Parts: sequence; C-alpha cells; structure tokens
Amino acid sequence: MLIKALYLSVDPYTRPFVSDRAKVGDTMIGEQIARVIESKNSQHPVGTIVRTHAGWRTHTVTSKLTRHMPELGDLPLSTALGVVGMPGMAGYFGFLELCKPTEGETVLVNTASGAVGSVVGQIAKIKKCKVIGFAGTEEKCQWLRELGFDYAYNYKTVKLHEALKEAAPEGIDCYFDNVGGEFTTTVLEHMKTFGRISVCGTISGYNATEQPKGISPFPTILFKQLSVQGFIISGKWLDRYPEGEKQMAQWIKEGKIKYRETVTEGIENMYTAFQGLFKGTNIGKAIIKC
Repeated sequence: MLIKALYLSVDPYTRPFVSDRAKVGDTMIGEQIARVIESKNSQHPVGTIVRTHAGWRTHTVTSKLTRHMPELGDLPLSTALGVVGMPGMAGYFGFLELCKPTEGETVLVNTASGAVGSVVGQIAKIKKCKVIGFAGTEEKCQWLRELGFDYAYNYKTVKLHEALKEAAPEGIDCYFDNVGGEFTTTVLEHMKTFGRISVCGTISGYNATEQPKGISPFPTILFKQLSVQGFIISGKWLDRYPEGEKQMAQWIKEGKIKYRETVTEGIENMYTAFQGLFKGTNIGKAIIKC
C-alpha cells in the first residue's frame, strides 16, 4: 500500500527517542491517520482510511498496519490520534486500572489540560471523585473548570504545598503523574497512606541535560505504603484498545467527555508544534493537518 498522511500526531513521548536512539537521517517516530492512494492489498483498497506508526512523513509504502482504525461515528478523524486514540487510552486504562478510583476519593492530575490529563480528570468526575488539576496558564485552568474539575491551579503562579493544603487537606488518594521531578516529590508528601500513583510520563526531565537533584522519594513511598506503577500504554492494554475506544466514543456522545485539539497546518511546521509541547502552547491534543 502507498498511504498519504492526513493527520500526524505530536507527542512528548517521542522526545526521549531523539536522545536515546535517533540518528541523523532517521524518520522521527509517530502515529498518523492516512488514506490509501495505491494498493495491492485487498483488505485495504484505495480510499481506505488507516491509522499506523509511519512517523513524521507524508507518504509511506507499507505492507502492515500497526493500529486498527476505531469506530468514530460522527467524530473527526483526528480524534483517532487523541481522545479516542493513544492519549485517550492512556488516560482510560492507566487511570482506571492502576489508580482504581472509588466514589468520593481525591484525585490529582498534572498537565491536566493536555490530551491525557484532561481525559483522566473527566473520567475521575464520571467516577464521582474530587479532582484537582494543574496546568500552565489561566486559560487552561479555566478550561479545566469548565470540564468540572473541583480545583484548577496554574503551577507557575501558586506554591504547590499551599495549593494542596487548600484543595486536599485530608490528603490525596490517587495521583496521575505526567510530569515527575520536583512536582512529584512534593505531591508525595500529600498522599494518603495506601495512596495509588499511576506514572504516565516524566515530561519535566525530557529536555534535561543532567539528572535532576532532589530528595529521594523512596522513604515517603515506604512509610506511606504507596502503590506506584509506571506504564506504557502500547504494551499491556494494546489488545483492549477497542474496549476503551468504544467507551470513550460513547462518553463523548453522552457529553460526559469533552476534548480540544490544537491543530497546526502543514508538516513543515511539525517541529514548531513539537517544541510547543514543552513550552505549553497546546491545549488538548496537538495535531498536524497535512
């Protein structure tokens, strides 16, 4: 098949690839939605819309697709890279199956206005939890309030300890972490005994040139008896994507899950959009429209 990209995904997880494995001349990794424009595959005739890890390029010759295309109904194709795609599934499985929230518990989410964090916060509200979100601008915090977050803080303008004392005076039950670093070290002090932590990302260190220095988190994890688990969504739950995608599409239809996308036109602007992830210029899922 010869496929032509329609939408390219812009994701922070690709940043470590540059540091660890990429060489000059390699194709940058990433997922895309594409249309089949030539085909010798009877299962994917010309015109078929596909989703696959073809990287940052407009045209790809392939004999194998790495992802199925979900049932989107009336939703835009781009949502298969966002709320009904990998970020949505990271929020769905990573939160529900690792944090195991129950009604009335307190949930903390950082990068809460992003593609993953915004999904986690809304699922927590569906599960009738109190939700605290942190984002990087007042505009983003306002959106979190519109999504139903009980507390929304700009981490750049508040003192984290004081904010958590206000929002969670009795402590935090579930923490969905996309950031790591000093932010997480501070949050650990506010966790309840037997709290649960799902580690989805460590974006605070993706551009670091040296290992961050700080207090070791392990004594706090020990004495609070915290359950901490990191996960890669494309591993354990890959075969269950259809289950999560169906539920996410249904919640969107019912108005229980809302989403936003930051769409940039043209693959030539991919690098600018990618830099924007680390500058906080996007709200929701970052997408390139080819």
